[in-house]
Amino acid sequence: MEACTKKLAIVALVMAFALASKPIAARGHVTLCGITKEGFDSCKPSVQRGVAPVPPSYPCCSALAKADFKCLCFFKKNYPQVLADNNVDPNLAMQLPAQCKMPGSFSCK
Repeated sequence: MEACTKKLAIVALVMAFALASKPIAARGHVTLCGITKEGFDSCKPSVQRGVAPVPPSYPCCSALAKADFKCLCFFKKNYPQVLADNNVDPNLAMQLPAQCKMPGSFSCK
């Protein structure tokens, strides 16, 4: 059962990224963990590996305000290769809520 759940999660993640990379006219924007592709793109300069990160932009912080952090933690913990494949430094990504001055504390446990 657990193996089936993990396979389903991988398929869902791959589909979400595949769909998010193409325009979709039917129902608006595709989201992953509550963040649209545009939201992810706006945060990318702040979390890229190998370059000096820039402070998160207003659109990035706005996207994070709608994020499902438990969902994001699930992918960080269970599928770190997805982050690596997208050139995302998970340590920089975890700093974004504080940099955006979001209320409350947040960490993936």
